[in-house]
Amino acid sequence: MRPQAPPKSKSSNEVDPQDEALLKEAAKAAETAYAPYSKFSVGAAVRTRSGKTYIGSNLENAAYGVGMCAEVAALTAANSSRDFDVVAIAVLGHPTGDPALGHDIVTPCGRCRQMIYEASQVSGDDVRVICANGDRSKVKAWAISELLPDGFGPHNLGIDVKRFRKRPE
Repeated sequence: MRPQAPPKSKSSNEVDPQDEALLKEAAKAAETAYAPYSKFSVGAAVRTRSGKTYIGSNLENAAYGVGMCAEVAALTAANSSRDFDVVAIAVLGHPTGDPALGHDIVTPCGRCRQMIYEASQVSGDDVRVICANGDRSKVKAWAISELLPDGFGPHNLGIDVKRFRKRPE
């Protein structure tokens, strides 16, 4: 994978402008979350090498196990648009309706880390994962390899997935 600059923990006023723009898109996505059970809205925004952004929000279901995380929704949107050359993803969350009450930084769950890791295998980049609390006053960023060290992916199965980066329509 192509290495990226080492991730750093930053305060909100020190966040790289591209990362801040991605966090703003994630915040907008969180506003569309369907979270009647947990009452916790999560938004995610993916940036691809093409410079495009794809968003997603959590989608809960009365059968709790079949809900969809925001990260998966954003990754699916990129893939469905034939633009799965992911370089970064931003994630934030907060109690529904009040971002200021989201005091803690929200990071991807284990399943989402695995999904992001798979996207990193497709793109060949160690995808940057930018995470924030609800009002974006606390921000941290990592490479996916830090959040999921020694991850299992297509390379373990001897499968080359690079052809899925950008597909013709």
